[in-house]
Amino acid sequence: MSRNQRIASAIERSVSGPMWHGPALADLLEDVTAQQASAEPVAGAHSIWQLVLHMTAWTEIVRRRMTSSSPVEATPAQDWPQIHDASADAWRSAVERLKEAHRELAADVAALDDASFSARVPGRDHTVQTELHGIVEHDAYHGGQIAMLKRALTRAQ
Repeated sequence: MSRNQRIASAIERSVSGPMWHGPALADLLEDVTAQQASAEPVAGAHSIWQLVLHMTAWTEIVRRRMTSSSPVEATPAQDWPQIHDASADAWRSAVERLKEAHRELAADVAALDDASFSARVPGRDHTVQTELHGIVEHDAYHGGQIAMLKRALTRAQ
């Protein structure tokens, strides 16, 4: 398997699995209701829904950074998007958008030539390859937070 295929696979697996560390994001989110997703069972922590929007935003930012010749920075509103509609349909849409953003990024990565991975990300001190590994690590980090929030929700009931 080529480098671009390995990295594209890792990006997709962070959502769809299997992951060696535990459940993939889709597995963690499949039984979460909109009410649970918007709950804040841990004081000072983001909700599951906020984490999903945040991970989606960063997947999209990384995708834009791959194709931009100038720096792409996240505004606070892009970094932690607001929940404008807390309905069950909006929650399912947010989860589907997370999955789609990862599929889109993985498809872009699969199409990269080998030299692209060594290119510097505009405005950053790291390469495209480092950024792409970073999004997988970012997903694993926040996936762990989601697992902990789910556990806190269960204890709160």
